[in-house]
Amino acid sequence: MASQQKVRIGIVGAGGIVRGRHMPGLAAIPGVEVVVVCNRSRESGERFASEFGIPRVESDWRGVVEAPDVDAVLVGTWPYMHRPVSVAALEAGKHVFCQARMAMNTKEAREMLAKAKESGKVAMLCPPPIGLKGDYVMKELLAQGFLGEPREVRVVDTGGAYADPSKPLHWRQKAKYSGVNTLTVGMYAEVLNRWVGRAKRVAAQAYTYVKERYDPETGRMAPVDAPDAVVASAEMENGALGSFVFSGAEPLAHEERITFIGTEGALYYDVATDTIRGLRAGESEAREIPIPEAKARPWTVEADFIRAIREGTPVSPDFEEGVRYMAFTEAVILSARTGRAVEPASLGL
Repeated sequence: MASQQKVRIGIVGAGGIVRGRHMPGLAAIPGVEVVVVCNRSRESGERFASEFGIPRVESDWRGVVEAPDVDAVLVGTWPYMHRPVSVAALEAGKHVFCQARMAMNTKEAREMLAKAKESGKVAMLCPPPIGLKGDYVMKELLAQGFLGEPREVRVVDTGGAYADPSKPLHWRQKAKYSGVNTLTVGMYAEVLNRWVGRAKRVAAQAYTYVKERYDPETGRMAPVDAPDAVVASAEMENGALGSFVFSGAEPLAHEERITFIGTEGALYYDVATDTIRGLRAGESEAREIPIPEAKARPWTVEADFIRAIREGTPVSPDFEEGVRYMAFTEAVILSARTGRAVEPASLGL
């Protein structure tokens, strides 16, 4: 496509991130038009269309995928629909932008990747905002050997989203909608895959503190499928020991940080503030490492997708990267269920 040729978008699933990030991002790109939307109900689709001036609403997502005036499909649904919609769109000759958590499990993610390769179309996933601002600086520091020999990688992401036992069951806590996706496990895996490489072997434990919650969908109490907390250890490809703590059941504490320890230095990434601190051998206190404006990675997700369609530039994360983080996510859950260590590569790429 020419660099300014029109790109017509169809949306399947118009939730918060589509409204808050993707629609403003697409609106800022000349020659891009959202021509049709399908949401969980006709009524919500019509409200979304009215809000953003979208000319057509479909009640069935297939109407979006099969529409002759759609060049690319933005999949903003919950994970249970990611594979069906993405595969159908690629089969119909459409480019695909799919919301993160890629799929229900690694098997579905591999099917999506195979179809993307077969189609030759652009297939992009939404990156997590975690560590995005400091992405270039962290890659640079790690590539330059700031740590020396890597020894440990530690991830902590805790909060109180599920601490209140009276809080209704969330869709993320239902396996039929979210599959193996758990808390922010896959999001951090995607970041670490970029920065230090994959985990070779994972051992995990998981716990659900509140076993039942009121389900607004049925009006009854229902079992909670997803764990409230996960603790895992891993052998990383770079030789470091990985340790991971994820919890949605901590009402009094909220921590979001990634720590890298090596023989010559340490790096601390505060996710909430996008602040990097570093400590070198011989120093007594970690110092802040600035993220210069020229090296701060901006949110250009929508522009990256459109540029790939028009100019053939690579995208990140692509579906191959998605399979990798889905494999880690599933390995964590399988290990917690079976009590055995699991190699993520045995599930994915």
